[in-house]
Amino acid sequence: MEKSTISSIRLVFYLFGITLIVSCTSPETFENITFYPAANEQHISPDTHLKITFDTVPIIGNTGKIKVFDSATDSLVDVLDISIPAGPTERDNNPEAIYTDVPYEYVDGNFSNANTKPGTPSGTGLPPSNEYQLTIIGGFTDAFHFYPIIVHENTATIYLHHNLLEYNKDYYVLIDSTVITPTNGKFKGVYNKNTWRFSTKENAPDLDKKELVVDDKGTGDFNTLQGAIDYIPNNYKDTITIFIKNGVYEELIYFRNKSNIIIKGEDREKVIVQYANKEEFNPHPWNIKTNEWPGSFPSRRAAFAIDNCKNIQLLNLTVKNLLYGQAEGLLINGEEIIVKDANIVGSGDALQTNGTAYFENIRLDGAGDTILGRGAAFFLNCELSSNGPFMWVRNTEANHGNVFVNCRFTGLSPKGTTLGRAPINNGNSYPYTEAVLIDCALKNIAPVGWGTVGEVTENIHYWEYNSTNIEDGKPVDVSQRADFSRQLTMDKDKEIIGNYSNPAFVLGGWTPIPAK
Repeated sequence: MEKSTISSIRLVFYLFGITLIVSCTSPETFENITFYPAANEQHISPDTHLKITFDTVPIIGNTGKIKVFDSATDSLVDVLDISIPAGPTERDNNPEAIYTDVPYEYVDGNFSNANTKPGTPSGTGLPPSNEYQLTIIGGFTDAFHFYPIIVHENTATIYLHHNLLEYNKDYYVLIDSTVITPTNGKFKGVYNKNTWRFSTKENAPDLDKKELVVDDKGTGDFNTLQGAIDYIPNNYKDTITIFIKNGVYEELIYFRNKSNIIIKGEDREKVIVQYANKEEFNPHPWNIKTNEWPGSFPSRRAAFAIDNCKNIQLLNLTVKNLLYGQAEGLLINGEEIIVKDANIVGSGDALQTNGTAYFENIRLDGAGDTILGRGAAFFLNCELSSNGPFMWVRNTEANHGNVFVNCRFTGLSPKGTTLGRAPINNGNSYPYTEAVLIDCALKNIAPVGWGTVGEVTENIHYWEYNSTNIEDGKPVDVSQRADFSRQLTMDKDKEIIGNYSNPAFVLGGWTPIPAK
């Protein structure tokens, strides 16, 4: 079998009696190894991930670097140092997690002040922590911890820092031999700049077409969803549709200050946007409390986060967090957000929703406190499953909480799952907590229905109307429901039932219209 080789050719020229010797190094060759982008491939989107596929399972090392250079100038564009851990794994090991407004800049062999793109720091985080991998996502310079290499089966995907590659450029990649090794040991790194070269597209897509196509195989305008979102200017007035072709998009998604974007998958079950993230891996900065307010946004633990945005739609796709713990699949902080025909998978706080949001025909799977947030949120024809309490609602008197119409709740706890937990958090009370169920079907819900609350209950809206059993469609036995909850009846509460069945009433006058 042929092994990886590097060959050299010595050319001797005789010119005017002077002997010139030129050494030309040809590209390295590799056995049963495939690169993406392929060697000398053209028209690559600048947001691309790099991939190496082996004939055996590769193993990530703990030393070495991956470097990307501009071929025209041999200048260093990006570097990943594999010796730096991806992020913390235990909360106790990093009790005062802080982030940086300058996480990756490279000058004279060290990160300092060269390549950072303009971004939007929170203004409240403390100075840098450089002991873990950091990348800017969505222009948010407080940064996120991330995995520089992720392996699935025989393919290693390399995640460069965001937004450093540019259009109409030629690049080459060098990889130290210690970075990654297949189990057959036949990959010895890339050290020749002619081995793995590729060039990017000459021009960016035209936003006047009102649509961007994302395809992880490289046939669209962008290879990644984050790349497409980043390309749309902040608070853009025209509506842009991002169409995602079928595939698994392993990306930590975060964007803020965006408006009028429709993100639509080709197939609900075959477009999967996922990442392994949680509170321990991307913890809150210790000096910022947990409340999610526009402009501060301390939470970085979700797989997919929408922050301070307006008129965003997520349609026909799956969003998934791969870790267990405080790990949102989807976190929303904005106004007029629509999620329809989608699957959301998370753990604790699987869905966090702050601001006006409308959910239709979604499937939500969580481990407890499955819906966390401050509302207002309207759910229509949705399916929810949870091991712990279905929700922890934190709305104030200023807006409604969570309202469910014709939804299905399946409890996964052996003792029965409660619909909601106490409206108290570390001494902070939410006396106007609201959760209303209208024409919903229930399975394995604790007879009491709702978790214990404090002494102040007069303004709590834990209301149900016409709850039935999933198995047989018969009315639920509500005789043991908590005394601070209320069963609505059509005779006495027709107006309440009608109002809460209307999304515009719950969502402050906004009538959601999902795109087709």
